[in-house]
Amino acid sequence: MTSGKRKVAIVGVSLSDCGRVDEATPYALHAQAARRALADAGLDRSVVDGFASAGLGTLAPVEVAEYLGLRPTWVDSTSVGGSTWEVMAAHAADAIAAGHANAVLLVYGSTARADIKAGRRTGNLSFGARGPSQFEVPYGHTLIAKYAMAARRHMHEYGTTLEQLASVAVQARANAALNPDAMFRDPITVDDVLSGPMIADPFTKLHCCIRSDGGAAVLLAAEEYVRDCRARPVWILGTGEHVSHTAMSEWADFTVSPAAVSGRIAFGRAGVRPEEVDLAEIYDAFTYMTLVTLEDLGFCEKGEGGAFVDSESGSGSESGSGKGRLAVGGEFPVNTDGGGLSAQHPGMRGLFLLVEAVRQLRGEAGERQVRKAGGRLPEVAVASGTGGWFCSSGTVVLGRG
Repeated sequence: MTSGKRKVAIVGVSLSDCGRVDEATPYALHAQAARRALADAGLDRSVVDGFASAGLGTLAPVEVAEYLGLRPTWVDSTSVGGSTWEVMAAHAADAIAAGHANAVLLVYGSTARADIKAGRRTGNLSFGARGPSQFEVPYGHTLIAKYAMAARRHMHEYGTTLEQLASVAVQARANAALNPDAMFRDPITVDDVLSGPMIADPFTKLHCCIRSDGGAAVLLAAEEYVRDCRARPVWILGTGEHVSHTAMSEWADFTVSPAAVSGRIAFGRAGVRPEEVDLAEIYDAFTYMTLVTLEDLGFCEKGEGGAFVDSESGSGSESGSGKGRLAVGGEFPVNTDGGGLSAQHPGMRGLFLLVEAVRQLRGEAGERQVRKAGGRLPEVAVASGTGGWFCSSGTVVLGRG
């Protein structure tokens, strides 16, 4: 359980406009998502005394808080890539439980796609040439190359196939087809993934996340606020965080992600076993991330991820159709909105995982709503974010109120 005396719930979630948003600024997307999350909670912004944001402004999150008209007395600017928001949710939950804050707003917004289209930024070849990274930069170790090397190692160690990795993308697209807000919804097959242009061996284009614009917001609050909220609460059951490495030479095993530690901690604090989880929202900048994170969270054994994600291995599956274990309606739905591979990925996508998990637990996911036997709503979900090139992980276990 979260430390402290008070229980903590997520009481409001929302996305800003996502996908192709050419006219808005990142600040505007922050504001849009924040307003919508507060409206979703049915609470006024005056209750917000904690604020967390990263990725925008010279003094993040001070600039964003000012833009939103907030003057928080608790603040977090932790920035650990894609896992930022799960880590921030853990910090916020601890602060609320301990009485250091009552209601904490997490918010993110990015115009990553629009900026490139307009020539305001370019694709980065590296994260810089200082510190530990300087020793790898001369060899062309781009972020995607690091993930690609890790995937190749898993293939070498455990016989994981390109077709199995491709199946992750196929099932993500099948889920996106049920999401009217997903950026890409047309079905794809394993052959489509395998025949695409090579980006970094073994990843072709469809193994990689899309680039979009968009924002998200999540409002966490102490249990006494729940009675004033519009929707049923989703409780924070347990959280975990872990950092692994920066230099690839310091990564002990390319086939083990930091989720192996953050997940174990989160499940232990929640008092929940992996087999009790109904669905998972997992950071999926690349197909391999989904596979290895499922292993490391304990949903299958190490080395068995390939068979686990194979679209032909799940019940009710059809070859190449995406109707496999990870699809909505499958044995274990994963990335039910389509994930970063198909729905949206404006960078540091971890906050979107929490939004989708909450919507699923509240029964508000529409056509993509996960149902248990007898039509019952899911009761437990996990959101696990990954940052850098498997450098950090944050895992949050959520339960329906």
